[in-house]
Amino acid sequence: MTISTMTESEKSRLFNLSCIALIVTAMTFAIRAGILTQLGEQYGLSGNELGWVNAMAFLGFPLATAFGGFLYNALGARRLIWLAFVCHLLGLVLTIFADNFLGLLISTFLIGFANGSVEAGCNPIIADIYPNNKTTMLNRFHVWFPGGIVIGALVSFAMTQAGISWQWQIATMIIPTIIYGVMLFGATFPVADAKLLSTTNNLRHLFTPMYIFLIACMTLTATAELGTQQWIEKMLGNSGAHPMVILAMITGIMAVGRFFAGPLVHRFNPTGVLLGSAVTTTIGIFLMMNASGALVYVAAVVFALGVTYFWPTMIGSVAEYTPQTGALGMSLAGGAGMFAVSAWNPFIGGWFDAAEQSAKASGITDPTAIAAVAGPAVLSNMIYFPMVLIVLFGGFFFFMRNRQTAHTEAENPAS
Repeated sequence: MTISTMTESEKSRLFNLSCIALIVTAMTFAIRAGILTQLGEQYGLSGNELGWVNAMAFLGFPLATAFGGFLYNALGARRLIWLAFVCHLLGLVLTIFADNFLGLLISTFLIGFANGSVEAGCNPIIADIYPNNKTTMLNRFHVWFPGGIVIGALVSFAMTQAGISWQWQIATMIIPTIIYGVMLFGATFPVADAKLLSTTNNLRHLFTPMYIFLIACMTLTATAELGTQQWIEKMLGNSGAHPMVILAMITGIMAVGRFFAGPLVHRFNPTGVLLGSAVTTTIGIFLMMNASGALVYVAAVVFALGVTYFWPTMIGSVAEYTPQTGALGMSLAGGAGMFAVSAWNPFIGGWFDAAEQSAKASGITDPTAIAAVAGPAVLSNMIYFPMVLIVLFGGFFFFMRNRQTAHTEAENPAS
């Protein structure tokens, strides 16, 4: 079946299926963030070791997207999303029954691989079925990443407050996993443009300055967004505000912002949106470094407004500005972002270890006071990611504006 012959109900089923799969992906991020302290206590893990557990999720993701782009061309979206379902189910079950550090590494890697397969399969299928509205619909799809984090954060908060173990928190994610697995039966998948399914053609367009630039920026936007959120409990746990409530609030704002992204993207174009996001994210992290008590919530709102459009607009930029890279280009972009977060996670964990050691060396002995010093110290390192992006996206904005101006003048020469 071609895209032009698909009915709206068939498109909606694919879109909704993709959204539920993304909810599972997002819940894995939120609930893992919420149980980090419990995992550390149960298994006696250091900050660096917890960083490696986190890193496995972010490492599995880019490996899946790297292979997923090729598998999408060879096998199609249906089989790729089935692979995501199997890995999600297996990874969640193995996490529940993990009894040591190695078990956590393996199960978390499988979940990360599933998350990457969702990204590799769903992004291009949505871009395909909505060819005239790619960035807007990708933003609406990615509503359910922050939306799923809200769900996961609230589930983790409620269950932790009730004294329910982390294993049961992980088990809640099996429900939406089964739902999107059932929806796969009978779903209609279209046949994409043969040229875009040509891996040779895709590979040729990967080695262009525009695509390489977008990949570099993706590594920074992903780390600024997800690197901060994944460690939100340890960064803000002693700031006077509950970190899971902050995470739910941040991601709730992101979900609403992405749902209504269309007018913003059309008004400022993707480059303007990305530049504004980098500026706002920098301000948000700076405020979180220096805020305490109720003001932490204000800082978190600013941060949320900053990171809202990073991921979907970067994927949309790849689809719009380098369309010949196809599904492979979008998959590798997502993979590059997650690989960067994976690579930085042990460093972030190490920053916590170093900050805590420094606090102890200065004579601070109370664990709460040590944690209150370590959080802002780590945030002072995280702020460099969006600061660099301000420079990069500023140049990108003016480059694209000048190119558009030149294109318009060429089409409409002065008489």
